[in-house]
Amino acid sequence: MFEIINDKKAILDAARPLPAYTLKSLREKLFLEWTYNTNAIEGNTLTLNETKVVLEGITVGGKTLREHLEIINHRDAITYVEEIVQKNESLSERQIKNLHQLVLKGIDDDYAGRYRDQQVFIAGAKHTPPAHYLIEEKMEQMMNWYQNEGINLHPARRGAMLHAIFVGIHPFIDGNGRTSRLLLNLELMKDGFPPVVIKVENRLAYYEALDKAHTTEDYDDFISLVEGEVEDSLDLYLKAIS
Repeated sequence: MFEIINDKKAILDAARPLPAYTLKSLREKLFLEWTYNTNAIEGNTLTLNETKVVLEGITVGGKTLREHLEIINHRDAITYVEEIVQKNESLSERQIKNLHQLVLKGIDDDYAGRYRDQQVFIAGAKHTPPAHYLIEEKMEQMMNWYQNEGINLHPARRGAMLHAIFVGIHPFIDGNGRTSRLLLNLELMKDGFPPVVIKVENRLAYYEALDKAHTTEDYDDFISLVEGEVEDSLDLYLKAIS
């Protein structure tokens, strides 16, 4: 596992630094697709091109304020992820809460960056998240796993498992999916991988793999799905330098 993406990343690393404008255009392309797909998975109806113009500061008629905010907020959350990577900071609950606060800014300020205080359920899933009074304990367990076991894993496995464990806890009222995908890419980007895009057309496989991980503790399907998306992002970069 991971041999192909390791080989492709080695080729990419050997070609670094990439030309400035090539790198800028790759970043803009991936971050647009990341923002569009992560919001589309959650039901945002803005198209890829509509997402692009919202990021450019233009309002799209017929779309809700929430849908616009989801795009702008995700852009700001990506910027925060980049800052963490640049500063080489270790993952913390403070960062997770900050990310979530950015995701829900102006959408639900009462719960932005705050753990939930009530039970929630995940539509279509067999898994039921833990009771709200267990969240602090579950998040502490997740951070202990990350610091003691996760930190030694391949970044694709570590990021995938962090994503799955986090979204299984479902610590926030809303915005857990977007936050979990930001955490996945945070781990990949720390190790020099380009960000991945969990595509909306793969939503069913994505949800099924997550539910399997949560109900059986078998993460292989979800890790494989993430590995495929990592390869797609690497292929995009390699195509640009070939």
